[in-house]
Amino acid sequence: MPVAVEYAGFWRRFAAAIIDGLILSVASTTVIFVSLGIAYPFTLVVGWLYYSLMESSSTQATLGKMALNIKVTDLDGRRISFGRATGRYFGKIVSAIILLVGYIMIAFTEKKQGLHDMMANTLVLMK
Repeated sequence: MPVAVEYAGFWRRFAAAIIDGLILSVASTTVIFVSLGIAYPFTLVVGWLYYSLMESSSTQATLGKMALNIKVTDLDGRRISFGRATGRYFGKIVSAIILLVGYIMIAFTEKKQGLHDMMANTLVLMK
């Protein structure tokens, strides 16, 4: 008997993003106070490693996603690679620079995918 798949919706994903943003802001704020002129590159690298390492790990989720009981998978429900997680992370920049339309798509697509999910062939599912 097939297992029912429940896609994580817009608001649950938004709440997870808020939690992750708070976690990453602590690291960014520390660098800004130390300020060696590397705040933006540091924030970009820390964000990339945080999301890519966590989403490609055995937990398949960042701390925010874990708190909301959701995970990132490939289209077949399997764990994603670090490379795919990296593509997904940088795809979020595209989702953001087009007036957040790439994120808003999550509320309206059948599988609750944002543009970055479609670009990386990923899903965000309930655990």
